Amino acid sequence: MDVFGDLIRGVRAHGSLFGSSTLSPPWALHFVDGAPLTLCTVLAGAGWIVPEHGSPELLRARETIVVRGPATFTFVDEIGTRAEPIACGEHCATPDQGGTRHRLGWHDSGGDDRDATTLIVGAYPVRGEISRRLLDALPVVLRVGAGGTADAVLDHVAAEVAVDAPGQQIVLDRLLDWMLVCTLREWFERPGGEPPAWWSAQRDPVVGDALRLLHAEPAAPWTVAALAERTGVSRSTLAKRFTDLVGQPPLTYLTHWRMTLAADLLVEQDAATVAHIARSVGYADPFGFSAAFKRVRGVTPSEFRRARSTERI
Repeated sequence: MDVFGDLIRGVRAHGSLFGSSTLSPPWALHFVDGAPLTLCTVLAGAGWIVPEHGSPELLRARETIVVRGPATFTFVDEIGTRAEPIACGEHCATPDQGGTRHRLGWHDSGGDDRDATTLIVGAYPVRGEISRRLLDALPVVLRVGAGGTADAVLDHVAAEVAVDAPGQQIVLDRLLDWMLVCTLREWFERPGGEPPAWWSAQRDPVVGDALRLLHAEPAAPWTVAALAERTGVSRSTLAKRFTDLVGQPPLTYLTHWRMTLAADLLVEQDAATVAHIARSVGYADPFGFSAAFKRVRGVTPSEFRRARSTERI
């Protein structure tokens, strides 16, 4: 498992909000749910994404913008539009619901279709500490231009939202997963960009192999010597190269990754003991695990579990 694959595995569409509509100016759609991730793309026309805290971004045909929550945002035909904002969210509805047959809805404001903008939006639920590491690497708004690998997915999305067929929600969920992966890949790889250290490090023949091993076998009894042997370099070479590219020594990175995995297990497996969670992430001694967890997360495993349980109530 590579780092990106591990981080995005919890970012999965499931009954996700998904809507499409052809809008004629003036329009203003206010997305009020503050979803962790929202994809916005237009098949034709253009509009402005206006984040609650940030500068407006022009969204042209076949371009994609991803907005990171929890702040809300608005999609408008132009800055300072005279249109009254329509609140859009999971239960968004308007008197004329002709714009979409999915759970995210708005209406066509009428007018000349030659000036219309066809908008597709997918709001993404994101759960867990693993996925949070991915969100932390993203800006509030990121843009990917037309003509990339996401274009092929967009064609499938456009075809699917135009019909009403059995299994449509499942198809849209999987297409949204695909589109998100393509969009983030292109954004991380953009010329002149500054991707997170773990993204760039994956390309290194030594450090990339080391990262894949740590993510594939996080509970293994790793030492720097064992990791160096598996990657075919000396212990000192691996330690320096890993630290230079990732920003942390190998075992420090491993500890933080284990604590991230443990944080999600503590919530998902609420009946499991702390000792069981400790063994799952490579600690034979629950006391050593608890000390490491508190050092990294600032609270004990039990305190973390109680806090997350309270949040869900």
